[in-house]
Amino acid sequence: MKYWQAILLFSIGASSFGATPVFSKWGFAAGFSLSEIIWIQMLLASVILWSIALLKKPNWENINRKKILSLMLSGTLGGLTNVLYYASMLYLPASIAVVLVFQFVWIGVLYEFLFSKKLPSKTTLLSVILTLVGVFLASNVIEGNFSNVPMIAIILGFGSAFCFAGFIYSSGRVAKDVDPFLRSSFMVSGSLILMTFLFPPTSIAAETITSSVWFYSLGVAVFGSILPPLLFAISAPHLPNSLCTILGAIELPVAIIIAKLVLEESVSPLQWVGVIIIMICMSINEIKGMITRLFNKNLNKKIDRSIP
Repeated sequence: MKYWQAILLFSIGASSFGATPVFSKWGFAAGFSLSEIIWIQMLLASVILWSIALLKKPNWENINRKKILSLMLSGTLGGLTNVLYYASMLYLPASIAVVLVFQFVWIGVLYEFLFSKKLPSKTTLLSVILTLVGVFLASNVIEGNFSNVPMIAIILGFGSAFCFAGFIYSSGRVAKDVDPFLRSSFMVSGSLILMTFLFPPTSIAAETITSSVWFYSLGVAVFGSILPPLLFAISAPHLPNSLCTILGAIELPVAIIIAKLVLEESVSPLQWVGVIIIMICMSINEIKGMITRLFNKNLNKKIDRSIP
């Protein structure tokens, strides 16, 4: 896979997370609980991904019990991200909750240093700092209400950030030689098992089975549990973790744009400035790479001309 293709696929996967608030908000407004939406979401995601994987007839040669367990454990991080993020919003204004979950930007760089022993480059550090500035502005924190924020909300918010950073990190490292469709299927299956323990199906009301919750859960499943793990499984092994972490921040501007266009929420000029900063930050590494390649190309031409 070409480098730019991996970047494009990863960006689409990260962007899809930004669409999940639309379906979850519609579901909550219709009177459905977090447990109902999330458990059905994971069930639908598992069925759809496994159907696609089996129809595709993937290669099973590289699969073993250790890899399956690793993939399923990695998938639980994606499920926990959703649970902790939405749980934090029970106590926090959305603007503050978003700021907490988007701490995954620097947490992801920290993971790479701790587990891969890689020091971040100056370009990566600059991208992280500017991305956090963009997140701060795009989340509308300046106009947010910080009074009486309970400690449990802070813990839940940071927990979702650590889980999301871990999900991105593991997506590029666990069972890299396994077919992407199998990887994503096992990951979502791990998340389904965890959600079944946290939210047993027996706690879901019988009338829910024939209600519109399936529509809302399907929307959250497609954009939150099908496209991200599948596209991450395909693209992340071809990208450095630091770049994946920065690209993951595209979720926030997408969420803001969708909130403006679909939910008709107000977006301040500062939020648009934050969106623009994030988009620039995601391009810094690529712009640097293009300049380096162009410089080397011109340098090689000069060297070739100077050789008699």
